[in-house]
Amino acid sequence: MKKMKIAVMLVLFFTSFYNYAQQAPPARNKVKVTGKVFEKVTKQPLEYAIISMMAPNDTKVVASASTNPKGEFEIPVTPGIYDIKIEFISFKSIEIKQKSIQDDTNLGVVNLSEDAAQLNEVVVRAEKSTVEIKLDKKVYNVGQDMMVKGGTVSDVLDNVPSVSVDTEGNVSLRGSDNIRILIDGRPSNAINIAEALRQLPADAIDKVEVITNPSARYDAEGGSGLINIILKKGKNQGLNGTFIASTGLPETYGLSANLNYKTEKLNYFTTLGYNHRTSEGAGKTNSQYFNNDGTTSSFLDEDRDTKRTSDGFNGRAGIEWTVAPNTFWTNAINYQNNSGDTRDLINYTNFDAAHNYTGTSYRLNNGDTGSENVEYTSNLIKNFNDKGHKLTADLSISRNTDDSNSIIDASPNFNTTLNNQVQKQVLLQADYVLPLGKGSQFEAGYKGSFGDLNNEYFVTDETGAKDPNLSNTLEYKENINAIYTQYGFKVNKFSYLFGLRWEDTNIQVNLLDNSDFNTKKYNNLFPSAFISYEISDQSNFTASYSKRLTRPRGRFMNPAVNYSSNINIFQGNPDLDPSLTDKYDIGYIKRWDKVTFNTSAYFEDTKDVFSFVRSPTGDEVNGIPVILSRPINLGKEQKFGFEFTLNYTPFKVWRLNSNFNFYNVKTTGDNTYTDNNGNLVVQNLDNQANTWFARISSKVTLPYKIDWQLSGMYNGSQKTAQGKNLGQFGMNTSLSKDVLKDKATIAFNISDVFNSRIMKSYTYLENQTSYGEMQFRKRQFNLSFTYRFNKAKSDRDKNAPKNDGGNDGGGEFPG
Repeated sequence: MKKMKIAVMLVLFFTSFYNYAQQAPPARNKVKVTGKVFEKVTKQPLEYAIISMMAPNDTKVVASASTNPKGEFEIPVTPGIYDIKIEFISFKSIEIKQKSIQDDTNLGVVNLSEDAAQLNEVVVRAEKSTVEIKLDKKVYNVGQDMMVKGGTVSDVLDNVPSVSVDTEGNVSLRGSDNIRILIDGRPSNAINIAEALRQLPADAIDKVEVITNPSARYDAEGGSGLINIILKKGKNQGLNGTFIASTGLPETYGLSANLNYKTEKLNYFTTLGYNHRTSEGAGKTNSQYFNNDGTTSSFLDEDRDTKRTSDGFNGRAGIEWTVAPNTFWTNAINYQNNSGDTRDLINYTNFDAAHNYTGTSYRLNNGDTGSENVEYTSNLIKNFNDKGHKLTADLSISRNTDDSNSIIDASPNFNTTLNNQVQKQVLLQADYVLPLGKGSQFEAGYKGSFGDLNNEYFVTDETGAKDPNLSNTLEYKENINAIYTQYGFKVNKFSYLFGLRWEDTNIQVNLLDNSDFNTKKYNNLFPSAFISYEISDQSNFTASYSKRLTRPRGRFMNPAVNYSSNINIFQGNPDLDPSLTDKYDIGYIKRWDKVTFNTSAYFEDTKDVFSFVRSPTGDEVNGIPVILSRPINLGKEQKFGFEFTLNYTPFKVWRLNSNFNFYNVKTTGDNTYTDNNGNLVVQNLDNQANTWFARISSKVTLPYKIDWQLSGMYNGSQKTAQGKNLGQFGMNTSLSKDVLKDKATIAFNISDVFNSRIMKSYTYLENQTSYGEMQFRKRQFNLSFTYRFNKAKSDRDKNAPKNDGGNDGGGEFPG
């Protein structure tokens, strides 16, 4: 009943806005300005060219419109004298000064010429993801990337340079998963972010911002940086959209739609998607155990087979209202629902010291999962002029649930587990930008984030009784208030941006079952500094510094035990403290006619870094020691690395993209703990290791306009404090063909062609050596069909004036 009341209130809320806009008094005595915009050389019409009407000698836009597929436009205006500007990205704009408009006026055909100065910076949207370098971030335009057709946001991120996604859906940046994921400039509120990203269709994404060294405008959260996912909101007049149907093996199918309807005052947008996914996996662990004198005591082989199915629905609907020519109010509701089941079978084979067979056992975990995420967002933008002077206000209210239960049938034991999580969050934010002259601007803002998570977890035995050592109820409350200011200016070819952010954090971590209450309060200052030098029109140099924070969350702090294995278990640590990182970055970009080269060197110095450690508990199951994995504040970590991105177009029909990242990590610290027998154990975890990551992608247009894309990646091996992770190779391929006069596209792709994305590692403990393999998702085949109506394949509507909200515009300089 409560949900029904909320839904009715929201419907009335949106309806009132619509009625208000519809009841606004109509403009009087308006006349029409019409015309056509063509490309000068080819005489082809330019769709989505922008025509702006301004008062004489004033940059304030009075009215504007974009051209249709025939290059035609029509703008209703009040009779008067106007400056008229016609523009299209990568073309020289044309201005008509002091034009008297008293009656319906036809400007005739306006021919635009390509601007050679911009051609090196602009690429056709239909191409593979492209990069724009800004002072404090890199922007990757998703475009028509074949690898992600019919896919999800996770598939998109796995094709973005500097970013990688493992087979579990976990996202990392420059080899680190210590990052913050934003959607439209706001933190994702999903409890299981990896699963939430798999529910969003790839076609819903406009672009991805990779911010390796965020300025003071952004949250201090995320020691290694931020990834901001910008969702599409169409700008075309009338109704337009995209439909996608896909199917694949293992059994996978889905439907999604991205629709938009725009009137003069209102812009309605929605994304709907349903998918059914099956993921099959396998793994093994071979362990050798030793006596105290170093001789072998026994061997154990574990063979694992997993299968996960999920049914997910994703819905997003919103209205953007042009309250006034320079004021925009967007309201949206996001809804995600996911349900599924898992089957995890582990077969154990025991051997004695001479490797003679001694017996077998098994452990079968059948589980059900379900999650529901509901979020309401509101964004208000007031542009005081077109020079960047603006005020932005954001509100977000969300409620997320994540439930799972399982039945564990093992020889000779029987257990059940239940894990219920409910998270509520409110976010308030305001940002003000004031240009102070040519090339300089001032920014200031506030953000408040208030969250509440309740997590109930318990394990029962065959009698139905709770195991008090494995069960608990976690109450986690987090309130963060932040203010920031930053100032940027330009002197000749140098650009500067200096900022300071202050965050006050109040966290409560309460274990209700055993009345263990903990409060953590701290506040910190986070400075940032950026310098950019424009060597020439084709090259640029940048240097930056920022201080970052990583707060422990989710499974890191949850003391609930992952009980899928009774000899290798995971448990969170509610006593974790945040880690602080000083980040330094220098970068260089150079453009030639067919080549774009971007490189950077970076250094990160982190205190109280989180690290997962494996320790014997002192318990045994059938003579096998039980190993506990848990995160701790290890000590200090220093990371130094460099990366480069190279884009090369040797021919018009062939495009190459490559990314390489190499880094060295040095960690120092000890792990001190008491095992279940009361013994004090000290583990030295000092470690220094090198590793690297490389990705290369090739896109070729074959005869009959068939596009073929091939992408390969390799993760180098890395030494750890307690073992070694081996290298991992993977390859994806895709074929694509436009049909129905380019209104539709058929794409076929294979993920992990050689079925080789397997995590392999060695672990060395005091009385145990193990070799393990785990493949969470095996090779997959996918076929998709995309249909577009009233929407060009090139997505040139992205060149329309940007009125969308979201914290995605900070740190940029005017003109």
